Amino acid sequence: MSLTEECPARIARLQGKLQQQELDGALFIYPIDIYYFTGTRQNATLWIPTQGAPTLLVRKSYVRAKQEACLNDIRPFPRSKDFAPLFAGQQKIGMTFDVTPVQQYNYYGKLLPGRDFVDISSLNRSLRSVKSSWELEQLRRAGAQLSQVFASVPEFLQVGMREVDLAAEFESRLRKIGGEGYIRMRAFNQELFQGLVVSGDSGGGFFDGAVTGQGMSGASPHGASRRLIEKDQPVLLDYVGVFEGYCIDMTRMFVCGQLSAEMQKAFGVACGIQTAIVERLKPGVLCSELFDLALSLAKDAGLGDYFMGLPGENAKFVGHGVGLELDEMPVLAQGFDMPLIAGQAIAIEPKFAFPDLGPIGIENTFAVTADGGEKLTPIADDLVCV
Repeated sequence: MSLTEECPARIARLQGKLQQQELDGALFIYPIDIYYFTGTRQNATLWIPTQGAPTLLVRKSYVRAKQEACLNDIRPFPRSKDFAPLFAGQQKIGMTFDVTPVQQYNYYGKLLPGRDFVDISSLNRSLRSVKSSWELEQLRRAGAQLSQVFASVPEFLQVGMREVDLAAEFESRLRKIGGEGYIRMRAFNQELFQGLVVSGDSGGGFFDGAVTGQGMSGASPHGASRRLIEKDQPVLLDYVGVFEGYCIDMTRMFVCGQLSAEMQKAFGVACGIQTAIVERLKPGVLCSELFDLALSLAKDAGLGDYFMGLPGENAKFVGHGVGLELDEMPVLAQGFDMPLIAGQAIAIEPKFAFPDLGPIGIENTFAVTADGGEKLTPIADDLVCV
């Protein structure tokens, strides 16, 4: 399989969904959606009619889009007066409102006056949540690559180095083996620079996750800081590897010396929660039930207040879908009462954050299968003592 075969199949599945909703087609302006359906991430607008061949209207680079896109109808973006005739007879048009700014919505409303724009955000995200065998192979390869870098951490982790120096060494090695670095996130106001290095009680922040780190300044309050790594402190590395556009997510724990008995217990509980979830990562299981299970296990261990974040700042999920974006569907979250589907790829990340001791936990990416989660990040989960 290749993108040349993938894209037509994706378009056909979308067209089937559009037909069910009695839409005339879908207009995509968000780059990663366009890449998903065409194989090119150039500055373009994609029109996929419910029936018939798609059209890609390219602002820049037309030459590269012609080389990369798995479509036949690729054109330069037309002048405003020539845009509407391309949509003659098309009245109900789907758009992804979750990533469409008001300015862009108004712009296309002027180009296509009198049309009814319908939100297809959920339809699109649901479609993309289920990975093909080709996509799962991309994730397996990404997991193997990222695991190589994690396995090398004991070679350069030392007492007294700054978090940011540890991060720089990790990121350098990740980049050298082909890591692309673009951590795409769909959620508004979320951003991420490749990953986290957090040692000791580095605190919380804006990022919607269990662990955030201090960052380098108030303008980038997330990730590694200038803090020095101390002996016997937990050192958490949470990184995303991006290869061929696909995100793989994992966390490992390190310590220069020995962790306290309290932190070792919390790490064991986190690993136990992961195991319990992975056993149930099967089609038909409700996402919310897996979160409830995780929280219940944390409470049973007396660690409920610290589960998935500092007390009062706890994240309300324990896993999230991954793919071309880091925050894809589904989410193993409170109230997310959707059943799992075979082929979904989910990062499972049970973690604890203690105000005085710091964060600790585990994260791996798994595929949903009939037999439970298939691990896509193939190194041991063990705490590594340096």
